[in-house]
Amino acid sequence: MQQPIRVLHFADAHVGMANFGKTDPQRGISSRIVDFLARLDEMIAFAESNEADLVVFAGDAFRTRSPNPTLQREFAARVLRLSRLAPTLLLAGNHDLPLNAAKASSIEIFDTLALAGIWVAQDYETRRINTRRGDVVVGAAPYPMRARLLAHEAMRAKTIAEQDEALKQALAKQLARLAQQAQDPAHDDAPRILAGHFTLEGALWGSERGIMLGRDVAVGLDCVAAAGWDYVALGHIHQHQNLTHKRAGMPPVVYSGSIERIDFGEEGAAKGFCWVELRRGQADWQFVQLKARKLLTIEIDCRDSLEPTEAVLAALEAHELRDAVLRLRIDLTPESEALLHDGTIQRALRRAGIFHLAGLRKDIERSARTRLGKSAEELTPLQLLARYFASRDVAAERRDELLSLAKEIVNGD
Repeated sequence: MQQPIRVLHFADAHVGMANFGKTDPQRGISSRIVDFLARLDEMIAFAESNEADLVVFAGDAFRTRSPNPTLQREFAARVLRLSRLAPTLLLAGNHDLPLNAAKASSIEIFDTLALAGIWVAQDYETRRINTRRGDVVVGAAPYPMRARLLAHEAMRAKTIAEQDEALKQALAKQLARLAQQAQDPAHDDAPRILAGHFTLEGALWGSERGIMLGRDVAVGLDCVAAAGWDYVALGHIHQHQNLTHKRAGMPPVVYSGSIERIDFGEEGAAKGFCWVELRRGQADWQFVQLKARKLLTIEIDCRDSLEPTEAVLAALEAHELRDAVLRLRIDLTPESEALLHDGTIQRALRRAGIFHLAGLRKDIERSARTRLGKSAEELTPLQLLARYFASRDVAAERRDELLSLAKEIVNGD
């Protein structure tokens, strides 16, 4: 039996995401961008040690459609490393494609330079690719840009809902055409893989909605699951998932997910890539988890604490904070807030070796504000002071004592 073809499937690199970091003086870029590059390096090392035969990148190389030269250089170095290992498909995602179809995409330079072993897929097409362990038929379905699929004049007069439906139908038609091309008898027993960057109905969204470029449409699972593909390698949605899990007779339809955590919406999400051993009619695959940056939220209730600083320190010691991006939330009363020492907490966090403090939020529980009953201008200073003491829940005995002293000061006694 022919050896299975080993495929590296990954997506949503988003090089350029810089939240929760600071400039790395050695490299001149954000320390969080370094995280994303480190995930790529970790993944490439795995592919090299396991002798990948084909690399499928399912779209979204950068954070924006116009990455700066430094980011382009860093991504290009890694693409070249992959292409020297195996034929490499770079699929265009929504973060890669410009709104104007006449402009170049952020990954088009690889096509312009005609670099060996790199296929920049910006159009819907099928190719037969030769690898060291045999040929693979690959269909490419880039992100469905309206300017590319709905370019005719008649679309301008349609409503947004009508345009969305037209785009959905156009994408479904393109996917059907790719499947038909892949089934050409000339492809004999070569395994078939579809690489796509779009949304399937039923997929679970992650934090990508917060950085989405453009308005999205979704097509049905049957557009890809019943089309004769052996494996469907998807990008665009950041949460790793197999949409045909436990569905007999259907190929794996897999979003590999993003390679690094974007924000706290992905705090507990595993990040990584897919490793596929592909034969005609069979795809054995696994999700390989990467060492993504730890994002951690700690919530501490100090409303009843007489020593809130010590309570916070004790809570922090219960967690592994080294190299984590931390979000700290503390529930306090006005009284416990006055006893909280921020500097002590900050020093403890530095000693713990956190990567970045994303936020220290204090939620102060305040009692219902006492209504003045009349405008402040109509109240005497002593009446205003009495209302203030009531709003701060000062004990009645203590309040009377303070008001008595205040009366002496006001009256000059």
